[in-house]
Amino acid sequence: MNVIKANGSIESFSEEKVLSSIKRAGVPQSLQFHILENVRNKIYNNIPTTEIYKFIMESLDRSSQPMTKSKYSLKQAIMQIGPTGYPFEDFIAKVLTEEGYKTITRQVLMGKCVSHEIDVILERNAQKYMIEAKYHNSPGARTDVQVSLYVKARFDDLKEKHSFTQAWVVTNTKATSNAIAYALCSGIRIISWSYPEGESLRDLIEKSKMHPVTMLASLSQSQKEELLNRHIVLCKELRTNPDLLTLLHLGPEKKEKVLQELEYIHQDIH
Repeated sequence: MNVIKANGSIESFSEEKVLSSIKRAGVPQSLQFHILENVRNKIYNNIPTTEIYKFIMESLDRSSQPMTKSKYSLKQAIMQIGPTGYPFEDFIAKVLTEEGYKTITRQVLMGKCVSHEIDVILERNAQKYMIEAKYHNSPGARTDVQVSLYVKARFDDLKEKHSFTQAWVVTNTKATSNAIAYALCSGIRIISWSYPEGESLRDLIEKSKMHPVTMLASLSQSQKEELLNRHIVLCKELRTNPDLLTLLHLGPEKKEKVLQELEYIHQDIH
């Protein structure tokens, strides 16, 4: 059996990959092989990976622990942080604040030659970093070498005047091999959805539990967008300050369901 990935490439179906993704989301062991069996029964040759994701989400929704689908939806939730790049910039800034950085977003700085709007500026231990937050709302999109070239040129124009130590590219999808190769060669740090291993965007989110509000299955898309428009991008913000939910005019039962889901999302994955 082959599967068609979001970028159009074809690869062999891997039960190991499916099982790994289910485990990573914290699906209880008692459900893992049940979910995998459902996928086995429904797959066909050249099935899009989006269909496999849909099968798994439907199985989790019908299971004894339907809230598990919230954690399984992390990658798709990051895709929903748009449609503009601004909420993604806010999200990245807050995730890195948890890592101990002082952050500021959307600053216009004059370089040696021209002015530039910098998505996120980080400071820690007398070091200063500029971030290009590259948001894509299509799962098949890739951050290519042009982004690395562009960021290097901006860094060179700004570094002396503003004492930048390094430029970073942070993206919610994958980066091409050329984008990574040029970044490594020129001293740029790249953080993509799955790169580098152990320090990828997915790793940072899971380690810090800085989950986006778009993970909440108990909220509608319009309700999530209302929160994003008010710069409320983290489940942690709602969990810490439940009064923020009054912005959505939820009924008592709906509010309780959201609060239960917030607690579940912040539980440790075993």
